[in-house]
Amino acid sequence: MQPTLETERLLLRPLEFSDAPRIEALASDKRISANTLSIPHPYPEGGAAMWIQGMLEKRAQGDNECSFAILRKADGVLMGAVGIHPYPNGFRAELGYWIGVDYWGQGYMTEAVRRVIQYGFEELGLERIDAWHFAQNPASGRVMQKAGMTFEGVMRQHFIKWDEFVDIAGYSILRSEFEGQTT
Repeated sequence: MQPTLETERLLLRPLEFSDAPRIEALASDKRISANTLSIPHPYPEGGAAMWIQGMLEKRAQGDNECSFAILRKADGVLMGAVGIHPYPNGFRAELGYWIGVDYWGQGYMTEAVRRVIQYGFEELGLERIDAWHFAQNPASGRVMQKAGMTFEGVMRQHFIKWDEFVDIAGYSILRSEFEGQTT
């Protein structure tokens, strides 16, 4: 069962069907889609419910993939989502996230990413966590850096977004690095 995680300002809890309207409202902003590979624009009606259903089905099949709703503790407002997606080998995972435009630049995502990294190493037993961002979105790279991740390089023209090739920048953190930060 996927837990609820807590930070100073946030609750990271499993996604629920009741989150779908709020997710659709946030993800409908073209600036969110422009900075993610898998969020379309325009965001389809019912798309969030289908996404949540897919997450629940994976969990029911024993998949360790965890996607969390990011809620502000002060008022319970859902601001975005963060997920950790273990690879089949079990020792590494990919981290992914997005947050609504109104919450950019306030440190919420860094706080959420740090907590999910902790969960990955301490609860999932991972040895490596990696994450990627579109090179034209350096703010996402700063989140990764502030969360203790190390820049590994750029993969040029690695994806196509809106009929254009895009470069992606990669970061990672190893268990030994995480443990060194927490001691």
